[in-house]
Amino acid sequence: MGAKIQVSGVVQGVGFRFFVYRIASRLGLTGYVKNLYDGGVLIEVEGDRAAVEELISQVKVGPRAAHVSDVKVEWKPFEGAFQDFDIW
Repeated sequence: MGAKIQVSGVVQGVGFRFFVYRIASRLGLTGYVKNLYDGGVLIEVEGDRAAVEELISQVKVGPRAAHVSDVKVEWKPFEGAFQDFDIW
């Protein structure tokens, strides 16, 4: 299963991408996380649906310094587009 996740709030400059990277790597997910020009963060991820759902639940909280105001999730079919999980 795949997902495109857009996160809004205070999510840049607070270690958010590294937070996502650690969780995604631990859960065996592939994809990437990157900052957006609007101040948000975009995550594209593939893997086991339960693992993706766990990542989403963790992202809704974020690291201690973050303040997540909104999380939008678009589910996608698994495409095998990624080899590992990267920070862009």
